[in-house]
Amino acid sequence: MNPSLSPFLTTLAILFFASNLCNALYGPSSPVFQLNPSNFKSKVLNSNGVVLVEFFAPWCGHCQSLAPTWEKAATVLKGVATVAALDADAHKSLAQEYGIKGFPTIKVFAPGKPPVDYQGNRDVKPIAEFALQQIKALLKERLSGKPAGGSSEKSEPASFELNSRNFDELVLKSKELWIVEFFAPWCGHCKKLAPEWNKAANNLKGKVKLGHVDCDAEQPLMSRFNVQGFPTILVFGADKDSPFPYEGARTASAIESFALEQLETNVAPPEVTELTGPDVMEEKCGSAAICFVAFLPDILDSKAEGRNKYLEQLLSVAEKFKRSPYSYVWSAAGKQPDLEKHVGVGGYGYPAMVAWNVKKGAYAPLKSAFELEHIIEFVKEAGRGGKGNLALEGTPKLVKIEPWDGKDGAITEEDEFSLEELMGEDVGNKDEI
Repeated sequence: MNPSLSPFLTTLAILFFASNLCNALYGPSSPVFQLNPSNFKSKVLNSNGVVLVEFFAPWCGHCQSLAPTWEKAATVLKGVATVAALDADAHKSLAQEYGIKGFPTIKVFAPGKPPVDYQGNRDVKPIAEFALQQIKALLKERLSGKPAGGSSEKSEPASFELNSRNFDELVLKSKELWIVEFFAPWCGHCKKLAPEWNKAANNLKGKVKLGHVDCDAEQPLMSRFNVQGFPTILVFGADKDSPFPYEGARTASAIESFALEQLETNVAPPEVTELTGPDVMEEKCGSAAICFVAFLPDILDSKAEGRNKYLEQLLSVAEKFKRSPYSYVWSAAGKQPDLEKHVGVGGYGYPAMVAWNVKKGAYAPLKSAFELEHIIEFVKEAGRGGKGNLALEGTPKLVKIEPWDGKDGAITEEDEFSLEELMGEDVGNKDEI
């Protein structure tokens, strides 16, 4: 053997051994349940009992030291609680979802509650005692008749309680997809649906809004939507005036799948709105993550045909990013002078665009040509946090104007006048001077 290769082969052997040691941190016969993205939901999130999860990295020395203790805890708690482990190095995205920044991190999952960090001593007895505390809390809730997680009064329920006072504001005036259950407290089918509904509402949180109406207390709402039996589930999509019934299986998974399909087809059409006053700015930009403001040339410069081409470009952009919490408005050159002044637009620089974060009081200008591909890149960059963001000093004052009528602009003709009218009799008497 070549002597020069010896150190290399020795190092390779050590790495190979370390790799096998790491992979064998919890072997196939280990009492610790092995988690991965495929089984995490079913074994942890949908579990009816308490689950202790260690997020580890195979190369981590502290994780290797904890391994025998964690296996003993799994043996002690067998049949009482599930003790599991997830290789956070191999499944980084799942670990990031739970904010894992160090190893090992231990989280305890109980039904209907957010996970709790275990920060006690890493010995079998304190780990088991902590697990038993979580189990006792769960049993206490069940004995009192409360749903899982019911004692956490500060957490907002995943399914919204709807009534005559808030239904129009929350559902009908919303641009989001709503799925609403109309139920009666005494209805057996409703009681059977309740845990599935709550599970679906939790899993769809941040994507689709689920709500419920107690028809015993809200008979006017029941009559308004012609509810004939219980439970009735209505879908309020882009056309809120025409809700339609959900007739699929009454399981969490079926409701979730249906909701996500509807999310694809019930998105409201994109809008590009003329900035005709402060009310439009408040409505369109006040709550948007980013408001993209386009400043288009004067109608005399572009004519209706040219302006419509610009608006079509903006609609194409709005369509492409319709799932992002953005809004799009436009103003004709010089119509909102104070806003132009604040964002450095004006003079000869039309068309122009800025990305405006109203809440943060910051904006960024489009520095490339006002063309579709450049605008798309600009929107993408703004969504990633943007470059060259500038502070917006003060609040621009918007003026109320008449909206564009869709026509070519008319040149205003000045009244003709004569030199004699302007200078009086002096012009007529110049020959006498």
